[in-house]
Amino acid sequence: MSFAIAIDGPAGAGKSTIARRVAEKLSFIYVDTGAMYRAMALFLHRSGISAEDPAAIARKCTEADITIRYQDQEQVVLLNGENVNPYLRTEEVSGMASRSSAVPEVRAHLLALQRSLAARYNVVMDGRDIGTVILPDAQVKIFLTASPEIRAERRFKELTEKGEKAVYEDVLQEIIERDQRDMNRAVSPLVQAADAVLVDSSHKTPEEVEAEICRLAEERMKEDAK
Repeated sequence: MSFAIAIDGPAGAGKSTIARRVAEKLSFIYVDTGAMYRAMALFLHRSGISAEDPAAIARKCTEADITIRYQDQEQVVLLNGENVNPYLRTEEVSGMASRSSAVPEVRAHLLALQRSLAARYNVVMDGRDIGTVILPDAQVKIFLTASPEIRAERRFKELTEKGEKAVYEDVLQEIIERDQRDMNRAVSPLVQAADAVLVDSSHKTPEEVEAEICRLAEERMKEDAK
């Protein structure tokens, strides 16, 4: 039987970083849901579908088989059997992804593919509705958070290290507004699952958060093995 770890939380809490670390530590597959949406966008772009045509997107999206595997010790996104990792960060794909991800049929198709992955492999998946919508039966659910101020500091540092101009107060305001949108959106709002463990990373290192989640997972796996 496969084992799933669902990590939800607000923007800037470090979900992707922690999910990757936990997956590597436990030898699980990290299911990068964002990369799956980009692979779908690549498929639609290659198919000549317009980002402005949601009806065409809805019709075509079910022809995309997207999965995640390890090949040559690298985790790759496969689109109809092709490793598409090199093509997922182009401007065209980004533009299509922002539009196609809002189409209900795209979300439904990728939901089915994500659940299929979790049924076949031990996975770590992060997002905003993993434990509540995508994997409601995940054996371990984590709600990873940090104060808005801490998340803003991290984002500000990230931007300045890249050489981008940023104002801390603006970054903080953006995070607060993003939280409000995510918590109040009509479809799959950001909410802590009733059975999720709250992990506040505000004053913890990535290593400490990783260790805490791995410990919870290992304890649950031992219980399930009895």
